[in-house]
Amino acid sequence: MTEQRTGNPAPLRFAFYGRVSTEDKQDPAASKAWQLRRAETLIETRGGRIVVEYFDVDRSRSIPWVRRPRASELLEALKDPGRGFDAVVIGEPHRAFYGGQYGLTFPLFDHYGVPLWVPEIGGVIDPANEAHDMIMSMFGGLSKGERNRIRTRVRSSMAAIAATEGRYLGGRPPYGYKLVDAGPHPHPGKAADGKRLFKLEIDPEAASVVQRIFSEYLGLDGSPEKGLFAIAEGLTRDGIPSPSAHDRARNRHREGLAWAKSSVRTILTNPRYTGHQVWNRQRKDEVLIDVNDVSLGHITKLRWNERDKWVFSSTVVHPVIIEKDVFDRIEGRLVTRRCQTGGTKARHHTKHAYALRGVMYCGLCDRKMQAHTYKEYVYFRCRYPEEYALANKVEHPRNVFVRENQVTALVDPWLAKVLAPHRIKETIADLHGCQEQPQNLAAMRAKAQIADCESKLARHRAALEAGANPVTVATWMADTEAHLAAAQAELRAAQGQQRRILTVEEIEKLVAGVGDLARTLRDADAAARQGVYRTLGLRLVYYPREREIRVEADLDPDRITSSHDPGFGGTVCVRGGT
Repeated sequence: MTEQRTGNPAPLRFAFYGRVSTEDKQDPAASKAWQLRRAETLIETRGGRIVVEYFDVDRSRSIPWVRRPRASELLEALKDPGRGFDAVVIGEPHRAFYGGQYGLTFPLFDHYGVPLWVPEIGGVIDPANEAHDMIMSMFGGLSKGERNRIRTRVRSSMAAIAATEGRYLGGRPPYGYKLVDAGPHPHPGKAADGKRLFKLEIDPEAASVVQRIFSEYLGLDGSPEKGLFAIAEGLTRDGIPSPSAHDRARNRHREGLAWAKSSVRTILTNPRYTGHQVWNRQRKDEVLIDVNDVSLGHITKLRWNERDKWVFSSTVVHPVIIEKDVFDRIEGRLVTRRCQTGGTKARHHTKHAYALRGVMYCGLCDRKMQAHTYKEYVYFRCRYPEEYALANKVEHPRNVFVRENQVTALVDPWLAKVLAPHRIKETIADLHGCQEQPQNLAAMRAKAQIADCESKLARHRAALEAGANPVTVATWMADTEAHLAAAQAELRAAQGQQRRILTVEEIEKLVAGVGDLARTLRDADAAARQGVYRTLGLRLVYYPREREIRVEADLDPDRITSSHDPGFGGTVCVRGGT
């Protein structure tokens, strides 16, 4: 009788994936320990062992796998034949999958032939088993429901606490206040973990600035009332640090060089200066990053709620900086100005057509110049307060302006000359030759946003190393990373739609579309002129010191104007003023 030996198969090597919740503030070490234990219990009876761990900390379950740092690393590892593990095990599907994430993620495991083990299935998921697919999809729905219930409970609790107790609920203190310790947390469990309460106290230096802003806006000191711009300019001129410069520990991600009009308005509209706690002024809306690729998930955007949804404390709960009657006067004035034509946030359609709308740029700051009408003349103006220019190290007069008819009187003949019938072939040849390196404005914008996000992330890390509040910095980083993902998605979409180079025949057709240019421009109204300028992709850059305008044209079949793609150009002299 011959003895047969049966060799034992090698034990499976597993990669573990888990995630700690942000909604219920669990301890990362404890959460990882119990998820890992569940996974080990599942695979130990089959002789498996975990050789590598992927665990995301402080990441919301709503964030898809491709945007979670450790989960995305795991997905990349699936593509590598020498990945070092044979299967993946998840300790808790509620933590791993949210909504429809399972349906978007599991096909990758199946494609690369990597089994996925889950305790609720009792082992490996069978891609051909409808029951397995139904169970995992159900867990995604339960996870989404659980998150929504947590959010509802938290919001209801915070609304009740704000209204009845007036407790400080977190976030940055308003400019003019500072945070001070208010004792241990009333919840025994949180108190045992060292959690503390905080309350608002007056910051004397900043509070006096707040009072000055309210006084100047209403003219309480007997001086004329000032507008938002005038107040911001005065504060910058007097060397008073802006809110972000005043509290650098919490605002390392901002430059804080000068006061902005928006900062003044934010202070004037904050009812917390009256001593009342106010909650729910803003809400967080989840917006798809890319409507053409829902797998990228959402980005959270802060939006203002209507006043009737704000929650006020029933009594005064912290020191008063501005009396309520003064604040009410401010609110009344702002509402009145909104309703007036030309007032703050006035919403009305322009009554004038401007031939150069959207094509006039300031050569000093590269911003679009704004059109306005004075008497019978149309002007384009770039208003840049002197204090802003000094603070931002930009040599820019307070106002740069040029009259529209002076520009068109010189640009129109120049265009007619360039596109004259006897020169048309030469001009078309020049236009075609200047398209050698066409750029995509959307791609360039996305690249700039990516660079800005990466710069912010570096500053966030520096703030964390310098001892800033880890919870606050984590919030900053999560928001920046979401914007980074959105910019990367925009870049991918833009690169897939790179603008092609026009042929000579296409340029001829485009130029022919404007007909007899000299007659067209001579007889056209402002709206028709604007159509011609945009057809040619004109970009007019005004240099006030030289009193010159550089004319650039960008021919694009889809009429996507890019300031970085000069097709042909020239310089004409105009009279202007500063």
